[in-house]
Amino acid sequence: MSDAYAARRGRLRDRCAAAGNAAALITRPANVRYLAGASPRGAVLLVGPAEDVLFCGTSPTGEADEGRLDDQLRVNVLCAPGGDPAVAAADMAASARADSLAVEEHHLTVGRHRALRSVAPGLRLADLGMSVEQQRLVKDEEEIACLRIAAEIADQALGELLESILVGRTERHLALELERRLVDHGADGPAFPTSVGTGPHSGRSRHRPSDRRVEEGDFLSVCLGANYRGYRCEIGRTFVIGTTPADWQIELYDLVFAAQRAGREALLPGAAYRDVDHAARSVLGSGGHGEALAPSTGHGVGLEIDEDPQLAPTAMGKLDACVPVTVEPGVHLPGRGGVRIDDTLVVRPEADGGPELLTITTKELLAL
Repeated sequence: MSDAYAARRGRLRDRCAAAGNAAALITRPANVRYLAGASPRGAVLLVGPAEDVLFCGTSPTGEADEGRLDDQLRVNVLCAPGGDPAVAAADMAASARADSLAVEEHHLTVGRHRALRSVAPGLRLADLGMSVEQQRLVKDEEEIACLRIAAEIADQALGELLESILVGRTERHLALELERRLVDHGADGPAFPTSVGTGPHSGRSRHRPSDRRVEEGDFLSVCLGANYRGYRCEIGRTFVIGTTPADWQIELYDLVFAAQRAGREALLPGAAYRDVDHAARSVLGSGGHGEALAPSTGHGVGLEIDEDPQLAPTAMGKLDACVPVTVEPGVHLPGRGGVRIDDTLVVRPEADGGPELLTITTKELLAL
């Protein structure tokens, strides 16, 4: 992977040079990890005209949550305790006679921005904007392989839970068990706090598990994801507990399933973000549930669980191949519950078979 990280930094360096900036200071942890392979706590990355240096307050530990550092990258561990790696990086850029430094203004605090100016008053600070995030949109095959493994882990954890006795157990207990199973199957941890909703809580987006116990006839909605080598996937499913589904449950489930399928089928290179959202949203609207829907139908995944692109009604832009996204429509009926169905997919051209489905747990309405 060292060559891949060097190539990523090279593309960023070229972009900075084209904008008239001699160097770039990367402070957002996910962006540091993307370019360096690891993001130790508080670390920043200086992408310079001559060499690239990772600045850290303490030595990298090599733990899974940090990542695997590019062994070709120079690491500068600050000698003075409590020092700011970003200030040290700006000082090095100034010492190398760089005349300008591109910074991630959307991530820097005002205080840190002032500290950079004070240590290097002759250095012109420019806004790097979302350059690294834009670079991260399209994943290479190694990144997609990590997402594929994360999806397999999440599928395994969910599948095992469905084979256990659920009635009488609390939402909180089920969520904790799912997160333990993720780690048991090789995840570095959950990709985000696991959501388990039962009965009137089912179908809520990002519902925080409570002490409510699973009851016969409940809808049970689960949303979980695995973090594998920093890459995060997402899966959501809805089931019925212990009995034949009621007519209203079947009707609602079929509607959300149709919306999710429409969204998945719209995931092709060149498709507008908002058109994918419209494909799913219009199905729910035609079924009489168009008013209280979520702001978006899905979003990108990768080193963060909610990154660009956003599949939303006003989103601007078009999909590229090799962009992983979620498609996760849902409907929640206050006091009754609801349905969410959520998959992680990779955009692929029709010649390659269309969207690649990473999360493969059945979407059949099962009675558990």
